[in-house]
Amino acid sequence: MKINKIRTHELEKCYSICPLSYNGAEHLLVAAEKVNKCLMFDLDGNLEETVWEGPGGTMTMVQVPGSNGEFLATHKFYSPNDSKEAKIVLASPRGKDDWEIRTMAELPFVHRFDVLTAGGVNYLIACTLKSGHEEKDDWSSPGKIWVGELPKDLSSVDGEHPLKLTSLKEGLLKNHGYCRVEEADGVWAAVAADNGIFKVTPPLAQGGSWSVETLTGDAASDMTFADFDGDGELEMLVMTPFHGDTVKIYKKVEGAYTCIHTFEESYEFAHGIWGAEIYGKGAAIIGHRKGRRDLLACTYDGSGYVMEVLDSDVGPANVRVYPKDGKAGLVSTNREIDEIAFYEIESL
Repeated sequence: MKINKIRTHELEKCYSICPLSYNGAEHLLVAAEKVNKCLMFDLDGNLEETVWEGPGGTMTMVQVPGSNGEFLATHKFYSPNDSKEAKIVLASPRGKDDWEIRTMAELPFVHRFDVLTAGGVNYLIACTLKSGHEEKDDWSSPGKIWVGELPKDLSSVDGEHPLKLTSLKEGLLKNHGYCRVEEADGVWAAVAADNGIFKVTPPLAQGGSWSVETLTGDAASDMTFADFDGDGELEMLVMTPFHGDTVKIYKKVEGAYTCIHTFEESYEFAHGIWGAEIYGKGAAIIGHRKGRRDLLACTYDGSGYVMEVLDSDVGPANVRVYPKDGKAGLVSTNREIDEIAFYEIESL
């Protein structure tokens, strides 16, 4: 894969990424893990606005479906050891560099969340890394999956009248990984923890039940999906264990996800991950935050899975591929060097 780095910006401990449709154009949001800014860019990586100066602690951002620039975000999740005050907020644009920030739900240790639409209803799914914390590196209270219906009108939701969320699944140790999967028969969420990887599907109709299915009992930190070999079925790339150094490929064998390839190389503190179809071929962009701190691309060359180094000594926290004027763009929050980097993917 050949890429060109086209623009960079400095943001200390840059972390989360989100596409945003606003005022008839496409944009990209980038926010910091620590106390710092959320910034909005155009698809060429030009800075357009500052959404907030703080408090940061932003693990996830997701646009409210159908809105003009409104998005949900986590605030005050600064680390696994400092996230008791984590919450989900709503950011609403009022003018250039002028955004209203309103609390939607206080949810300690909320790490990943998303909005899934099924049967014309928007549902919030939120994953807490853990459920309690008394001392550093305390994992004695496993995380949960929380769900709830997202009202069409969010104007009445605030800190005093929060979103109603219920616990769907408990006992998830180091509940870290999340990936939205869109298929022909609907959308679902993959959630990863030390307990395994789970398929979480929203109700088919309003008032119905959520379903939770175990895809694999193997420990996982993150995962993504792509049709690497072009057979029409999604394979699953998995980073394991929690903040670990091993990358595996799973494929459905007799209906069950089975590990078919383990990369021999060690990718210390594997973290950034995004699966996509790039120029008609399935691929995954990944990164790791210690050791060589590479930005990498995983593809299938017809005989096996290969991993290419795209950029070195950058330490990606998150990555995202996006369409850009008939080309493929790539943004990476290179957290370990405080760099937001915009790339163009020239060819596979």
